[in-house]
Amino acid sequence: MAAGTGVETTEKTALAPPHLIDPVEVAIRTRRPEDPAALRRFEDTDPPRGLDVARFPRVATILRDRKFQFLMILPNQIIFWLVIGIGLVGTVDPGLNFATAITWYLWFCLVFVMMVVVGRAWCAMCPFGGFGEWVQRHTFFKRTSKSLGLGLKMPESVAQYGFLLSVGAFLALTWIEEFFNIAGPGNPADTSFMVLGIVSSALLFFLVFERRTFCRYVCPLSALIGSVGSMGSVAGFRTRDREVCQSCTTKDCMRGDAEGYGCPWYTWPGSADSNLSCGLCTECYKACPSDNIGLYLQKPLTSVVMPSRRRADVAWSVAILFGLVVYQQLNALAPFASFDSWLNSHTFFPHYPNPVSYIGIIAGVAAVLALVAAGVQRALASTPGVARTGRTFVDRTSPFRSYFLPLMYGIIPVVGADYFARQLPKFFQHVPRVPVSIGHLFGFGSARSSLYHASLIASNAGIIAVQVGVMAAGTLAAMWTSWRVAGRDLAPISRRPRAVQVSAATFALVLGIVTAVLYVLMNAAD
Repeated sequence: MAAGTGVETTEKTALAPPHLIDPVEVAIRTRRPEDPAALRRFEDTDPPRGLDVARFPRVATILRDRKFQFLMILPNQIIFWLVIGIGLVGTVDPGLNFATAITWYLWFCLVFVMMVVVGRAWCAMCPFGGFGEWVQRHTFFKRTSKSLGLGLKMPESVAQYGFLLSVGAFLALTWIEEFFNIAGPGNPADTSFMVLGIVSSALLFFLVFERRTFCRYVCPLSALIGSVGSMGSVAGFRTRDREVCQSCTTKDCMRGDAEGYGCPWYTWPGSADSNLSCGLCTECYKACPSDNIGLYLQKPLTSVVMPSRRRADVAWSVAILFGLVVYQQLNALAPFASFDSWLNSHTFFPHYPNPVSYIGIIAGVAAVLALVAAGVQRALASTPGVARTGRTFVDRTSPFRSYFLPLMYGIIPVVGADYFARQLPKFFQHVPRVPVSIGHLFGFGSARSSLYHASLIASNAGIIAVQVGVMAAGTLAAMWTSWRVAGRDLAPISRRPRAVQVSAATFALVLGIVTAVLYVLMNAAD
């Protein structure tokens, strides 16, 4: 290994692409951005890159400053160590404890806003990855030539599952949270233990594996932020001139140089066609010797509609994540509580959530989505083959994948809206307690405060109206993206092009209506 860069000095002679992720990402992960598979991707098929804000001198100066990301992470670092400490030693009243109030009433809701608007903005300021990276590099912001840890690569046999690893971690963490009623919020110490567990896990991965392996593959939020964040208006760091990037012999954006580390996310700016895996860390921008990388803004939903290759791990992650949020909606209904109690008594499980119903409902929802895709494919598809359709290649050698992947990408907006709407009851009912909990740290602020008992929206009807409104906006966006995606990817391989577009948009509409009805039935349950 070259010191401090994590760059392999001897390259593999052959590369077998895994089943679920794009071959170019395998090339990048193994330090081969010049691999032929990557260069074949490097063609005029990526979406319009939009406005390059790095062209503005003041923005460029900020992005090149090595203190920039440190200063982005530092405030959150302070807050989350306060969350850990105050959760353990502070008041047991969750409404007055800063740890529970800031985490469950405010932070979780704001993260979803950032996803929808900016994409992976949270990753650029995340205290979990930031702390691990500081330890790994044993510096806060300077470019050093040594790193701490083993610097191993994630095995290809594991990395091939891509976002599915993150989804698995998110499912496990959510089940733990539900089982211990951490986000109830329950005992503030439980919130501290959960946050400390995430920080410790991240640190362990940073010390064993190279770069941001934890963030790319294992972080519980990575798949959610990456998929829902594709709705955002920040395209990430992209190449400015293809010819310059293609002829570059050093690939410093991936290997690193004296100015910047190689991309910690294994994302080659030259082939990026979405904001899926750009952590906005600025390292490729700092390292590029040709000043050929910019930070681009794009129209919202561009990274949902326009990617030239769609990934199966992303599609399955969207289906599973939708299953999880539907499970969370169902478990707020009285009939489900009775069912879960019955199931616990027959499986000798202590209490909600029963793992059988938890996994069963999530898997069942994902299976229904897959069956719908299979049904549309069987009804409307033409003969197998490979077609060139405008700006993208359509793989028809796997008929199910050729329909399932575009349909799952198309429903990303309704899935994102569902997750955001699910957070709103806690936010509207309890966010005024956040300033009370801050005041409690300094000796004022108590349960007698008017803010402690205040709500931004007091009535359940008002909260439901906002939730339904969010779902309506997400459904309309999903219908639009589904129509566009089907027009690009599915119409050219269908016997009935217009019918497949109508089917895709109707599919998104049905999902939106079902989830909106569930919010009405939940009656603003948090």
